[in-house]
Amino acid sequence: QVVESGGGLVQPGGSLRLSCAASGLNLYYYSIGWFRQAPGKERERVSCISGGSGGSTSYADSVKGRFTISRDNALTTVFLQMNSLESEDTAVYYCAAARSPIRRCATFQNEEYSYWGQGTQVTVSS
Repeated sequence: QVVESGGGLVQPGGSLRLSCAASGLNLYYYSIGWFRQAPGKERERVSCISGGSGGSTSYADSVKGRFTISRDNALTTVFLQMNSLESEDTAVYYCAAARSPIRRCATFQNEEYSYWGQGTQVTVSS
């Protein structure tokens, strides 16, 4: 399973770092995606990091240059560093895992992610 943490209230232009802790999963064998869902909007994938030794990454256009995804050397936790936050980033953020040490994470459809966390609220407001 995966558990998100690190959400909160931040002013526009501020930063937050989200964590996705994978319990019982070796992230060498899983891609991890970060998703968000704002009220009245569909869930969208904002970033992902592939399994395997390479850990290739992918970002939605809306967050490129502002968000950075990474994973720890123990391959148990994935982070989403969010800088220059905007009000439009307000949403519940979820992480999810999809099994494959080979496929690039960007090739997974949302429904292929098997393990979903409960989400963490990020609110960007002055």
